[in-house]
Amino acid sequence: MGGKSVVLIYKTLMELNEVVPWGRTFAEYKLMFDLSEIDLKARILGCGDGPASFNAEMTELGHSVISVDPLYQFSAAQIKQRIQATYDLVISQTKQNADRYVWQTFPDADALGQARLSTMERFLLDYEAGRAAGRYRFQALPNLEGVEGQFDLCVCSHLLFLYSKQLSLDFHLASIRELLRVAPNVRIFPLIQLDGTPSAYLDQVIEEFIGKGFHVQIQTVAYEFQKGGNQMLKITSM
Repeated sequence: MGGKSVVLIYKTLMELNEVVPWGRTFAEYKLMFDLSEIDLKARILGCGDGPASFNAEMTELGHSVISVDPLYQFSAAQIKQRIQATYDLVISQTKQNADRYVWQTFPDADALGQARLSTMERFLLDYEAGRAAGRYRFQALPNLEGVEGQFDLCVCSHLLFLYSKQLSLDFHLASIRELLRVAPNVRIFPLIQLDGTPSAYLDQVIEEFIGKGFHVQIQTVAYEFQKGGNQMLKITSM
């Protein structure tokens, strides 16, 4: 499963029963996106963060993060209920597909599940206060409300490329254009699909943005849970 709130069809308005909440930690974000101490001090937009604890942990450290996700139209109580309703299904699917994962950080699916529950609980404890403070915003790609250049860095976890079979090439291109409108530095992880195969869109995305004058780089990172899922795409303004 991905590391965000997975939706059957990614859209702004959705039903709660379309969401499978699943969140990652600050430590995982640092590895997935190769975030340096300088990066952490930037104005960061987390796109598709779902119930990750990244925002909560960054805020505790005094850093600036705004997270956007269609999940944030729901209350903490609603999200918690959905986590409880879907948890057993997620763990069951993970066990069925255990050969697709690298079991180093987590020894098995049950240990993974407990770590994810702890992560999402940390998110839930921060969520209502963070939403009131404007740190969690109900928005969805490819249309963000941020003004041009509002952020220094955008990180997009477990949405683009991972859901290539559900989301079109046009959606990917429009979404990345939008991320680059609000931030000059965009990082996307991972570059494989849910089944572990390479995204068919990657080469076309790279060609598109190189052609538009951006610097585009595939970078191997020190994080791999899905087998082969240890690369991110970096796109920066020249």
